[in-house]
Amino acid sequence: MYEIKENRCPICGEQLKLSKLVCPDCGIEFPVNQTCSPYDRLSPQQSAFLTAFLRCRGNLSDLQTQLNISYPTAKKKLDDLLTELGLYEKAEEEPPMMGFQENVILNQNSFKASDIIRNKLYENGGRITVYSVSGKPYVIKAAYDQKSFLCDQLPISPPYEYTVFDVIIDLLLKSGGKAPKGNGRNYRLGEGNCTEDTVVGAIAKNYAGKKNGDSVFDPVFVLAAVLDWAGIAHNERGYIELTASYRMKLKQ
Repeated sequence: MYEIKENRCPICGEQLKLSKLVCPDCGIEFPVNQTCSPYDRLSPQQSAFLTAFLRCRGNLSDLQTQLNISYPTAKKKLDDLLTELGLYEKAEEEPPMMGFQENVILNQNSFKASDIIRNKLYENGGRITVYSVSGKPYVIKAAYDQKSFLCDQLPISPPYEYTVFDVIIDLLLKSGGKAPKGNGRNYRLGEGNCTEDTVVGAIAKNYAGKKNGDSVFDPVFVLAAVLDWAGIAHNERGYIELTASYRMKLKQ
């Protein structure tokens, strides 16, 4: 028996058409010549997402709660759905970086956030796009030094190393799996919403080596998006929280 996928002919690959309608009661048949709707080509997962989206009346916040997913994940699923229906054309992605992966040894068994993100970035050709809570895209690129990564929205020198993610995870683990992002744009380290129990404060003190009273750079809006992309932590408004799947990895 042939398996029908995306309403295409399993022999030649052409789009299938409806040729008849049948009454389930009396059995009478009516010949038709009708193409299948784009909605008929959706996968079961996409159909379920569309149903949930309609039940939430298009409210992504309600959809996040119902499906227990983050905003960037909901946004990506919606973009994929719209693309499948021909209602949205994705921007053409830049080609993968070439040559950067030579002589690189990846520790596939590590549960450290730095290793997981570095591995996934390399597996995706050294270039990915992540999304902030508001849906803004950021392009992340692997640096050729194999220790750091680049992003136009993080214009610092030297660039952030992958170990910055380990600093964030250490804070989350100490805080029961969840911590406020903080605000490094309006406060100095140790003041207001930039204390060391916030993500921005922990990065400033434990990664950048800043001291109380120093001004800090706030990279959390990008770094939280990367953690969400990697499946390590949910990027939510005002806070970051470890995912259930990553918690389970740490218990193994």
